[in-house]
Amino acid sequence: MSSTNAAASRPSRPSLYLDLIRWNRPAGWLLLLWPTLSALWIAADGWPGWHLLAVFTLGTILMRSAGCCINDVADREFDKHVKRTANRPVTSGAISVREALAVGAVLALLAFALVLTTNAPTIVLSFAALAVAMIYPYAKRAVSMPQAVLGVAFSFGIPMAFAAALGGSEWSLAAINAAVPLSAWALLLSNLFWVLAYDTEYAMVDRDDDIRIGIKTSALTLGRYDVAGVMAFYLVYLGSWTALSLRLGLGKVFLLGVAAAAAQVAWHYTLIKDRGREGCFKAFRQNHWLGFAVFAGTVADLALR
Repeated sequence: MSSTNAAASRPSRPSLYLDLIRWNRPAGWLLLLWPTLSALWIAADGWPGWHLLAVFTLGTILMRSAGCCINDVADREFDKHVKRTANRPVTSGAISVREALAVGAVLALLAFALVLTTNAPTIVLSFAALAVAMIYPYAKRAVSMPQAVLGVAFSFGIPMAFAAALGGSEWSLAAINAAVPLSAWALLLSNLFWVLAYDTEYAMVDRDDDIRIGIKTSALTLGRYDVAGVMAFYLVYLGSWTALSLRLGLGKVFLLGVAAAAAQVAWHYTLIKDRGREGCFKAFRQNHWLGFAVFAGTVADLALR
């Protein structure tokens, strides 16, 4: 009877897959989505059309989900020693490594199918985006601030958005350079500092566990300057993204969105200044609203021209 009850209490396969891809935690893909859509609106000089909106929204969700599969496989031995991650499906053995990789591969292929409906420069860039996404889970073993690698991975939708909005059918390097101006790469670099900010907050949550198991993170690298570092990252992000956006034609309405984002940065300081796990984790989870504020300001500014 007890074995029957235990079997009945086991999660179903679909629920395990949803847990694997963090379906109940949409903050992860929203952090990727808002800067990508902001870049898409800027590149298109307004409404980009339903096709590109669907491609980048669905593609972001699919690739973030695929990234979770790769990350959980790469970190399964480390995650066993962290209370917050010990029950993840791969770590607990509920899903095998092969099965998790198969799920990730299917999701990545679906995302690539969406990319194939765009143009040549976007398709070429998608391979670079995939390569960076696959490298990140292993960066924390060798790089003092692996969040910088994550920043590139989480920001690659920006040049892809420009390529999709401005590119043509040619496959040459010249065509990619024409579709993706230097300003798009500058926006990627700017967004990288936002990723450094919120993922350092995230790393502050697991500081003690990471010291014990030997993981490299920005929170450990910054040491007692972690809070100051997070605030500096936020300021560099907001300052550079604002300057670039103004140069690309946005105006006063956009600045209202930036002001709303800056107010959230001030609030985040109150959450992380004491380095408490709960406050740092809350700051991380609420970061998508900061990205939404910048996106909303971008959309409103272009719509009210």
